[in-house]
Amino acid sequence: MIPIKHWPADERPREKLLARGAEALSDAELLAIFLRTGIKGKTAVDMARELLQNFGSLRALFEASEEHFCEANGLGQAKYVQLQGVLEMSRRYLRERMERGDVLSDPDAVRFFLTSRLRDGCAEVFACVFLDNRHRVIRYEELFHGTIDAASVYPREVVRQALRHNAAAVIFAHNHPSGIAEPSQADERITRRLTDALALIDVRVLDHFIIGDQVVSFAERGLL
Repeated sequence: MIPIKHWPADERPREKLLARGAEALSDAELLAIFLRTGIKGKTAVDMARELLQNFGSLRALFEASEEHFCEANGLGQAKYVQLQGVLEMSRRYLRERMERGDVLSDPDAVRFFLTSRLRDGCAEVFACVFLDNRHRVIRYEELFHGTIDAASVYPREVVRQALRHNAAAVIFAHNHPSGIAEPSQADERITRRLTDALALIDVRVLDHFIIGDQVVSFAERGLL
């Protein structure tokens, strides 16, 4: 095994990141930077490649339970805590980015934030982003929680919360724990009911995102 410090400079993950940016690194190289050191007989990059092979992907590694994560060779509770801290910082960064200005000027920020909050849930959650008349975020709320494949949504409660926050517009989102993000007929029906109910108090529905392995936008599909 040749230590990473003896590799050519343009192949070392840290130097490569500084020279070319984080997007130039592979999943294994990024994970190696997080790991910092390898184990006996393996560099951090070798260890990262082995972890990705064993878990299947970065996402699977990030979503692993504490027990499963800590069972992996070279990992442990300290690394698990460190990873959870990094993930939570990422979620908070996305939330701040979403709340910084007009959501319509940066729709990807909303999409990324909602994905970070809802994608990995094991039960269905219906959430709402309440916006003011300049489409700035007032509040994000998870309003309804359901079973593995359904959440009951009550238009009266959505209207009540919109009035409480003095919202001028809203964005809906809910997850499909199955990973299949295609809108169901029930999804389309409840979106129409919510849109009609909110129209009575002059609140616009800007979009409804379904979060699964992909993200589907009702607005982009022409369903609003």
